[in-house]
This record gives sequence, C-alpha cells and structure tokens, in this order.
Amino acid sequence: MQLIPAPRAIDGPTRCAVLFDRSTPVWAGPGTETTERWLRSTLGPALGLAFPAGPKDAPGGLRLLVDDSLEPEAYRLTAVPHKGVEIRGGDAAGVFWGAQTLRQLLGPDAFRRAPVRPGATLGIPSQVIEDAPRFRWRGLMLDVARHFMPKDGVLRYLDLMAAHKLNVLHLHLTDDQGWRLEIKRYPRLTEVGSWRARTKFGHRASPLWEEKPHGGHYTQDDIREIVAYAAERHIAVVPEIDVPGHSQAAIAAYPELGNTDVIAASMAGGTALSVWDNWGISANVLAPTDNTLRFYEGVFEEVLELFPGEFVHIGGDECPKDQWRRSAVAQARIEELGLADEDELQAWFIGHFDKWLSARGRRLIGWDEILEGGLAEGAAVSSWRGYAGGIAAARAGHDVVMCPEQFVYLDHRQDAGADEPVPIGHVRTLEDVYRFEPVPAQLTDEEAGHVIGTQANVWTEVMEDQGRVDYQTFPRLAAFAEVAWSALPAPEERDFADFDRRMAAHYRRLDALGVAYRPPTGPRPWQKRPGVLGRPLEGPPPNR
Repeated sequence: MQLIPAPRAIDGPTRCAVLFDRSTPVWAGPGTETTERWLRSTLGPALGLAFPAGPKDAPGGLRLLVDDSLEPEAYRLTAVPHKGVEIRGGDAAGVFWGAQTLRQLLGPDAFRRAPVRPGATLGIPSQVIEDAPRFRWRGLMLDVARHFMPKDGVLRYLDLMAAHKLNVLHLHLTDDQGWRLEIKRYPRLTEVGSWRARTKFGHRASPLWEEKPHGGHYTQDDIREIVAYAAERHIAVVPEIDVPGHSQAAIAAYPELGNTDVIAASMAGGTALSVWDNWGISANVLAPTDNTLRFYEGVFEEVLELFPGEFVHIGGDECPKDQWRRSAVAQARIEELGLADEDELQAWFIGHFDKWLSARGRRLIGWDEILEGGLAEGAAVSSWRGYAGGIAAARAGHDVVMCPEQFVYLDHRQDAGADEPVPIGHVRTLEDVYRFEPVPAQLTDEEAGHVIGTQANVWTEVMEDQGRVDYQTFPRLAAFAEVAWSALPAPEERDFADFDRRMAAHYRRLDALGVAYRPPTGPRPWQKRPGVLGRPLEGPPPNR
C-alpha cells in the first residue's frame, strides 16, 4: 500500500475490486454532512463522479456513518465487491479522514480539479483499513506576517493539510514586519501596519533589497471564510497576536503603544517608527502601560469573535529588554508592581492576558519563553527552542505542542548543496523529519500525556511567494504528517525506505495538486536563488 500517512492496520488488499462510476450512490448518515459535501465538491469533480444520494443498502454504494465505538478521529474503511465501500468514523472528523484515504486509493487523478480520463474504470481493491491518529494536535504554522499569503493561498494550504490529515492551522498574523488582521476598533493597524516600503531579499546580512512596497491583510470576512472553510475540513485555526515583542508594526500604526520616552530620545529630529523592512528581532517592544493592556484587550475581543476555537496564541518570545531598562515609565511600572526586573515585567505582561483569556473560556498558548514567569493552569506551551521548554512545561502540568526548531522548522535548508535557495539553518532532510520524535524519552507516561501534539513551522522571511513556501514545505510536510498521525516505532527503527517508496506515489498526488515541492534530485532551475545570501549552519543540529 502507498498511503501517507501510514494507517494502523490493513486487512488485504485482494485482487477483487470495488468499482465506481457516475451512478455510484452515497448514503450519508447523521453527522457525516461535511464529508458528503466534500465528496460532491472535491472528489466528484476530479473524477467525473456525481455521487447521487441513494439508499443505505445500495449494491456498490458508498456509505458514511458515525460509530461512537471508535476513537475520536478514528475510522474504518471497508471495501467489499458488489457491496461497496463503507467508511465508519468515531466522529465526523474520523469519517472525513477516512474519505481522504479513499481519495488516495483512487489514484493521483483524484487530486485534480477536473477529470483527465473521463470514463476510465475507477476502483479500489477489496480491503479493510483501520486507523486513528497518535496526536490530537497535528499542526502547521504559516507565517503570513513576514510575507503575506493572500486568502486563496491560505485556503489552498487548508486543502493540502486535509489531504495529509493535519488538523490545526496556526496563523502567525502579526510581527515587526506586518500586521495582517483587520481590527475595526483600530483601523490604522492595517492602514499603516500591514505595509512596508521595501523588503530585505535573503537573510538580514544580504545586501539585496526588494525595492517595492509589500503587504496586505485579511478582512474580518476573509477570516470568517478561512475559519469556516477549515471547519468543513475538521481543521482548527489558531490565531497568533504577538506580545510584547515582535510588535513594531503595531507601534508604527499607534506610536503610543511603544516606549515613547526612549523612542523619542533615539529619534530626536528624525521620523517616527515605520513597519520594519528587515529581519531579526526588533528592539521596539510594547510599553508596559495600562493603555497598552486596554488596547490589546480590544484587539483580543475582536479576535475571539472571529476565531471560536479553544486556543489563542500570544507569542511571548524574543522580547528584548533594553528599551524597558532605559524607559523611566517601564522602570516605574516595575517598582509599582514590586517586580525584581524586566524579565518579571514580561512575565507580568503575559500573565495579564493569560488571566484575561481564561476568564473568557479560552486557553492561552505561547512560545516556551512564557514559562519563565509561571502560567495559569490551563495555559499551553509551543516548545520551539528544542525540547527543554516542552519538558519543563509537561512536568509542571501544562499541555505542550512540540515544534523544536532543529527538527521541524521547515524554513531550514533541505540539503547541503550549493543550489539550495537562500539556505537557512541546519540541514533537515526528508529522512531527518521522518525520524523526528515529538515525545522526549525522559518524560514519564503521565508527563508524556501532556504532549498533546506536534507542529511544523514555516517562517517566511526568505519565502517571497507561494512557490518558495511550497518548496520549503514539501515534501517534508508529508513526512511530518506521518510522524504526527501514525504510531511509528522509535526514530532509529523507522522504515524510511518504505516511506520513500510510498513517496514515489505521493509525488504524483502533489503534482496533481500543483505543489511546487523540492524534487528528490534537488531544486529545479527556477527554484534556485543564486547569489542571495542565507545563513547556513554546519554540522548536525543540537539535540537539546
């Protein structure tokens, strides 16, 4: 079998097959409506199938039903000649994931938008596939702040995620280089904060610039559409609004959010802050004032209305403290609150929104720096600086999403060759990602239960368009999806040769989907970026 991600168990296949044609009916039981709609809107047009409604016992039909004796998100796909195909799911999501497996069984043409072989015989071998995910959080983070991804691109990635049984889209919506979410109460966040005058091309050490404005944002209706489209595919969308660092775009729009006493002194006779056009970590961070807290409470009120899910990501990482050390206002706040230093001031800032979100029935999640000041009971941690933050969080009783940069940062280069475009970080090959293990061995079983999942992160500083995002993300996202979904053995025991064999079929699916992935033989000529400086790191990444 050439399924990705690999299912738990397969009985068969046999030489007998279940055939599909335009008369093949669908019976959809209660709770399976999203899959029924997807079959008719996506799979049907690809293969020229109408999927008319039919009775449950129609010979050769396709039956969808929820069976609560199965685990959440689990499914059982049964194909029997003359009887047809039945997909049972532990819930609506399980039925949908079963339909994604059916799509793979029908061949790469099932991933197109219109039939290329009308009238061709379609069928799948007789078999039973039983499957369920290892983790409940199987995520992809898209950084749409550094380089904006238009709405259609986000919808496309939701389809790509669904095809790989990933179920959490983490949208990095704000940063120093751009604010991408319409906030009606504060229109300048997008009027000013969503555009920068130019963009560094390559790593921040590169001498090259893209000398044209870059930007864009999602209207609130765009976000409602994205969230609804994701929900139809059983994907949750987690918004990230970064505080108190990575905030120069917001400060450019509303200067009072910044440490104005320090900024004014440094810009005497100059101009106001603009949206940052470079990469790295800006020194301009939010001021620890009541005005800033009230402003961001207003932002989060609109965020909560747009994103109905359990989690809200508040960033919390890489906050330089130099402005706070030099700001009389910040120092007075430290004294007023009885804090020891600027590190405790950051913890106070995060703690405020931790309590604010908890009071509204939501859960805060942030990068692992947020651990430094203590967290409310329900808060969760994205462990990016290796495993250490996730281990500490799990041992403290907090849920963890493992996304260590040295393993699943997909902006890092895929090969050591000179042709890799804008090479960043350590080499992380397809096999390296396949051997990533999200649960650290040093955790007890109880502590390991707090690792609710894993996530691959796509930071877009050096990804200026959809083709570059595709190149860095695929095919490695397919390997990551198997790590997140399948019950794999220990990393050193994983059968990468078998995965690589299955990828031969999967590349044809990606081709049909129009994905500009990195070929196994290396970049195609138009995928290279000769002369654009990156930041390659030599040797194996630290296993910390």
